[in-house]
Amino acid sequence: MGYDQAVMSTRRATISDVAREAGVSPSTASVVFSGKTPVSEATRRRVLEAASALGYTGPDPRAASLRTGRSGIVGVVFEEHLGTAFLDPVKTLMMDGLADAVAPLGAGLLLLRDQGPVFGGPSLTTAPIDAAVLIGCSGFLRESLDIVRSRGIPVVVIEGDAGEGVPRIGLDNREAQRQAASHLRGLGHTDVAVVTLPIDAARPRGPVGPGADITVDVTRERLAGALDVFPDARVHSAAGSFIDEGLAAGRALFADPQARPTAVIAQSDLLAAGVIRAAEEAGMRVPEDVSVTGFDGIVVDGLAPRVLTTLEQPATDKGRAAGHAVAAMIEGRDAASLSFTCVFREGDTTGPAPR
Repeated sequence: MGYDQAVMSTRRATISDVAREAGVSPSTASVVFSGKTPVSEATRRRVLEAASALGYTGPDPRAASLRTGRSGIVGVVFEEHLGTAFLDPVKTLMMDGLADAVAPLGAGLLLLRDQGPVFGGPSLTTAPIDAAVLIGCSGFLRESLDIVRSRGIPVVVIEGDAGEGVPRIGLDNREAQRQAASHLRGLGHTDVAVVTLPIDAARPRGPVGPGADITVDVTRERLAGALDVFPDARVHSAAGSFIDEGLAAGRALFADPQARPTAVIAQSDLLAAGVIRAAEEAGMRVPEDVSVTGFDGIVVDGLAPRVLTTLEQPATDKGRAAGHAVAAMIEGRDAASLSFTCVFREGDTTGPAPR
């Protein structure tokens, strides 16, 4: 074994070792791994072969952290259990956009729950993060906001109002929901029910009375849009955006044949799919006996060949915008709030009110 190999067996190889082995300068070896400056294919191959021979797998992230003062980690905070969160296609799409946007920073995502560590890992109080993205800002998540602010960490909120100075990436929830409600009114519907997303952190199921304290921003805004058009609409809260929750809500709404609504406004496509199943279970035809609208514009398994009347939202773009805002704040630039617009899509789940 030569001297260089003997040294390598007792310590981690460095970029300087690789450069010496490949016969290039350390700066040239470095750009082969960073990709920031083009190099010839022959040089690239020589550097990678030297790295392989020395067991060098890339720059030490701890050294980069010390050099930049950054951890290279963006925390993403959810209110619900992560297994539950990732059953929602909207959140999955948002995470795709967020990951794409922070990738140029060399940053990764650390998934956190607001109430404590995930799988025994770091909590929001201790995690070495450069910035945080809060998915929503209601109930417990406002406590997370206080923690992040006390640490002086940049924070961005998706779908929630965190107050002055916190960039918000949102939707025109109220106007969009008003558009779907107006569509139903134009079809002659007057007896309408609304199936909402969770109204607070306790996630209760059942009827929601006038003046109820709705602490989830998205739920409150979408409900306001529906009530702008149908102020006397019956309101029923679901415990989450799931088909089973929509099914349970639909069963409750259709239980009395003499008091069934002619239309249901569901605050998500998954809830809408559940309501449609409940209608079919009750022997009702969609849309002849009851019209159903959704919200999100996602693909729902099992709904075909129906095409849901819904509001399409740019979920991936929302996540990407949050990532760009995070990048700006980490680099010391201003990040503005941004609101996206939903697009109304008429399908075959709505029709004229039955006589």
